[in-house]
Amino acid sequence: MKLSYYPGCSLQGTALDYDQSVREICRTLDIELVDIPDWNCCGASSAHMTDHEVGMRLPMRNLLQAMDADLDILVPCAACFQRLKAADKTLRENPTFWDVKAYAPRLQIVHISTFLARAEILAALRQKVFRPLGDLPIACYYGCLSLRNPRVTDAHNYEMPETLEQIVTAIGARPVAWSHRTECCSGSLTMARPDIAEKLVGDIVTAAKRAGAEAMVTDCPMCQANVESRQAPESGAPAGMPVFFATELIAAALSGSYPARQQKVHLISPAVLANVIADASTRKEDSA
Repeated sequence: MKLSYYPGCSLQGTALDYDQSVREICRTLDIELVDIPDWNCCGASSAHMTDHEVGMRLPMRNLLQAMDADLDILVPCAACFQRLKAADKTLRENPTFWDVKAYAPRLQIVHISTFLARAEILAALRQKVFRPLGDLPIACYYGCLSLRNPRVTDAHNYEMPETLEQIVTAIGARPVAWSHRTECCSGSLTMARPDIAEKLVGDIVTAAKRAGAEAMVTDCPMCQANVESRQAPESGAPAGMPVFFATELIAAALSGSYPARQQKVHLISPAVLANVIADASTRKEDSA
């Protein structure tokens, strides 16, 4: 299988580990990723909140760069996915926006969780799991951008999504039932209004703890950074809830290891995952 790949800015910076885990699991699953040539920032969220035309032209350029490859585009970042989908819909409905005479590519823009939750990919994951995640209770957190507005994202189950739950179940973890999986974490306000960010993050983490989760999993780099960084005592949130990328968990389960260099990127100790992997390794050795 071959896919075009749009990493976006976050995965080249603060979420570099997200990019690495995506590429690692795709290699394991024999999926070839072809980076969009000379890709540029999609404009989320500074451009599209400032100037509509600039906010559309930035992701449109990426789509035009990807047209020749004629491959579906895999997008890990929820914000990038939202902007590319919006640009794709605009070009299909009004190609003159960019003075394009014809824009009708067969390619689809696919968010990472939707892709990994395909039946054939889940089956491949189950086959390749080397260290199941020991029934680890996890709160699957979607946030806003990969699902809403459904007129842009084409999400069918935007209020009750299941893709992350299907993914973590396939690698041996246990998704908990909880109330805040699609609530906003206020990522766009984290610098301007940290008080609001801490309140909303506090509500989310408290709900996850109340449901019995020992960790959270997300597919959005902004959510991951915001929820880990805003677990402040004054927010009222119970301390110590690590937030993992779904691909990070998959990489650990498939490889059977969770290296120290990966653990260091977390602001909240990821020891719960390290311990699960270590316990699984011990059990495997004992059974041998």
